[in-house]
Amino acid sequence: MTIKEVLMKLNTSDFDTVLADLYGESSVSVQKERFKKAAETFRDAFPEAEEKDISIFSAPGRTEICGNHTDHQHGRVLAAAVDLDAVAIVALNGKNAICLQSEGYPRIEVDLGDISPREEEKGTTAALIRGTAAQFKWLGTSVGGFDAYVTSSVLSGSGLSSSAAFEVMIGKVTDCLFNGGKAGNEEIAKFGQIAENTYFGKACGLMDQMVSAVGGLVEIDFQYPSSPKIDVHQCNLDRFGFSLVITDTKGSHADLSEEYSAIPKEMRSVARFFGKNNLRDVDEKEFYARINSLKRDPGITDRAILRSAHFFDDDARVGKEAEALDKEDIKTFLNLVNESGRSSETLLQNLFNPSSPKTQDIPLALLLSRKVLGKEGACRVHGGGFAGTIQAFVPKDKVREYIETLEGAFGKGSCHILQIRSTGAVQLV
Repeated sequence: MTIKEVLMKLNTSDFDTVLADLYGESSVSVQKERFKKAAETFRDAFPEAEEKDISIFSAPGRTEICGNHTDHQHGRVLAAAVDLDAVAIVALNGKNAICLQSEGYPRIEVDLGDISPREEEKGTTAALIRGTAAQFKWLGTSVGGFDAYVTSSVLSGSGLSSSAAFEVMIGKVTDCLFNGGKAGNEEIAKFGQIAENTYFGKACGLMDQMVSAVGGLVEIDFQYPSSPKIDVHQCNLDRFGFSLVITDTKGSHADLSEEYSAIPKEMRSVARFFGKNNLRDVDEKEFYARINSLKRDPGITDRAILRSAHFFDDDARVGKEAEALDKEDIKTFLNLVNESGRSSETLLQNLFNPSSPKTQDIPLALLLSRKVLGKEGACRVHGGGFAGTIQAFVPKDKVREYIETLEGAFGKGSCHILQIRSTGAVQLV
């Protein structure tokens, strides 16, 4: 299907069902305009591809519901794909290079002749592209070049995993165009994590990529990271009378890599004390029985002990929250969300950058949230923390007041009402 044919179909109802499944019926018209603009921009950016067959891909962002920084310790998480996504318009280019134009950014060209990590590329989009392509090459896939225009509604730095959505999308493109889809979405997620760890230089776990890849509301057990156990649960917030609201506090994630990396490093220092590689393999009762010995160990800080305690608590809460949702016990679920938020605040300590303690946007946003919510709903830090977003489950009759209050502090457009998306990474055309 050419760009011209796609644009013609977008002017009819041909794509309405597909778009409704991804974004909801009320958003179809808005998404049709978004896809039209993306197709037109692709045509302008790559005029030589105007008569070529194109493909269209989508990979969603994600919202973490429970399990804050548990995945890298082989723990459990509860998370959901959302209706904000990265979309790519793609055409093969016959070259040995991936040429990518992202909305608002300069064009990137990545030579596939060299797939080794490059120090000068760390922290860049090119590193994610090269790292993802490399995993397929090492799999034995003959990866070729393509041209792509990418537009994303996943807010950068928002804790909704814009980088994971991008990695998963590039993986989905590569798998479908050059590998016949044989790798599958779970493997694509693993490839994305390797790209981010080894090529981009960020020590992330696998949760973000896995949720973006598989979609839905999922409980993931990373006890065996190479083959995580995935259970799908149902969550109809409308039925319970709540809306899921994410607030972007506009805090910068710049220079936070050290803070993110410190959390798994500190947790592993405790695990190693017990002769283990991660906290999942440490007995919780033994951990508490030997707190005094941990405190006397010169290689273990008090913060490492507290962060480890958070792991044990939040890891256990994942199953409890999933069970509450299965039983449609919204009260218990919300109480557990609040418990998780308090644990991140007091034990994990990832609500603000300790090197800039005078700036505390996330604690302020949580204060305002609790003032509006009172004893209803729930709120917590969202994602990796230190800066960025909070998550709130808001009674529908308080949504307007909630948004007005939070946007009064953080600016118009700071709040986003999200829907849980059942579909993960997907080829649409």
